[in-house]
Amino acid sequence: MTASAGRTAIVTGAARGIGAAVARRLAAGSPVAVVDLVESDARGTAEQIESAGGRAIAVGADVADAGQAAEAVRRVAAELGPPAVLVNNAGVTRDNLLFKMTEEDWDQVVDVSLRGSFLMSRAAQRHMVEAGWGRIVNVSSTSALGNRGQANYAAAKAGLQGFTKTLAIELGRFGVTVNAVAPGFIVTDITRATAARVGQSFEEFSAARVAQIPVGRAGRPEDVAAVVAFLVGEDAGFVSGQVVYVAGGPRG
Repeated sequence: MTASAGRTAIVTGAARGIGAAVARRLAAGSPVAVVDLVESDARGTAEQIESAGGRAIAVGADVADAGQAAEAVRRVAAELGPPAVLVNNAGVTRDNLLFKMTEEDWDQVVDVSLRGSFLMSRAAQRHMVEAGWGRIVNVSSTSALGNRGQANYAAAKAGLQGFTKTLAIELGRFGVTVNAVAPGFIVTDITRATAARVGQSFEEFSAARVAQIPVGRAGRPEDVAAVVAFLVGEDAGFVSGQVVYVAGGPRG
């Protein structure tokens, strides 16, 4: 059970991967809104939570759309209670080298990861400020440090780190902490897609990455969820504006 038990949580991009693991972890003691682009996709995670005895709803929303983001938060507040925890995990990849990258590739990645986090945070923070307590966690990436073929993704994830530090300054006086986690090599659909993009089997791709990780293994979505669970709890009340790399070493 998390220290934020009983407080409503929203997790975006929670149909699968890191988002689903975070939603399941937080649901140990809190009602959770599982948000994803297509509501039917989000329903699987919500049903897993309910089967385990938790309380969850599936919400379909394009977090990069201001109206849909605001409506998602309104619906969560009405059905589960005012959100006190927000995990901005939604993201997409459209990898390519700069000279091949289209404006659409750039815009879509930045819109979902960065604009979406802005819109969801803006909508949710009102409830947190009114309550005098809140937790926002943004999911960045080690790609923020630079990664070949990911100029769009790296820019978006680096932007999230600046966004995190600024919100921590603005919202701290209202009892709201804002932090970021930056996963390294985590086994998800996105990393499998990356392997396919570079023309490698996932086994080959994973082995090459693991060889560079000091702890000697690939990360799991649950590794990230564990850190998020700490950051949204009472024990992390004096931790704000930080970026925690969950990467098996200084850079995973």
